Amino acid sequence: METNNTTMVKEKVFSIKLLIDTKAKRVLFAEAGKEFIDFLFGLLTLPLGSVVKLVTKKSMVGSLGNLYESVENISAAYIQPNLDKNLLLKPKSMLSCGNIPLLPPSVPATAENYFTCNHCYNHHITNTPGTACPSCNFKMDSKAYFVAGTKIVASTDGGGYVKGIMTYMVSDELVIMPMSTISSITLLKKFNVGDINSLEEKSVDFGMEEALELLKSALQSKSVLTDVFLQKKVKPEPL
Repeated sequence: METNNTTMVKEKVFSIKLLIDTKAKRVLFAEAGKEFIDFLFGLLTLPLGSVVKLVTKKSMVGSLGNLYESVENISAAYIQPNLDKNLLLKPKSMLSCGNIPLLPPSVPATAENYFTCNHCYNHHITNTPGTACPSCNFKMDSKAYFVAGTKIVASTDGGGYVKGIMTYMVSDELVIMPMSTISSITLLKKFNVGDINSLEEKSVDFGMEEALELLKSALQSKSVLTDVFLQKKVKPEPL
């Protein structure tokens, strides 16, 4: 039986604080901590194929979804014999989706095997077993194994990308900066907010559903926070 990877993940939810212009019906900025910023920065490590898979092909604007589906549907007979379609459909990255908070873990691509020569040990390596060694001409058929090293420098602030001692401001178009009174006032002036009474502060939960919505919106919009938190479709109540 096939298991849905998303259901196996214990969802992590945290809160961020929004400043909303109720007249313009838009989010001016979010006040957030380390967790939210680490999530946003982590999106930059995702391979394009993983992005298409996460936001689903049908919901994507443009042709990337069609491109992804074409790779899915093309017969393996048309693919180079030493390649696997999963290298495109489930590409590897320095960080997998599972290492980015709130995103479902990706299914790893098929691991590629490498081989060396066990006769002359001149450090040549190939991904095709039986290839002639450039040094001694013996077959390179001794499988090589990757050994992950240990990190020498460990983070003292919980890992991730940014330090947890700061609160950060995230604008609607995902411009990130350390939170300060001056930056807040500057943003209010930028949007010509004259009536302070129209501003509303609201705390919202940010979990896996919002994370996927944000990823999708970031690919096609410059009002990401507004799209995710103010323009959710209201589900009709059952009769």
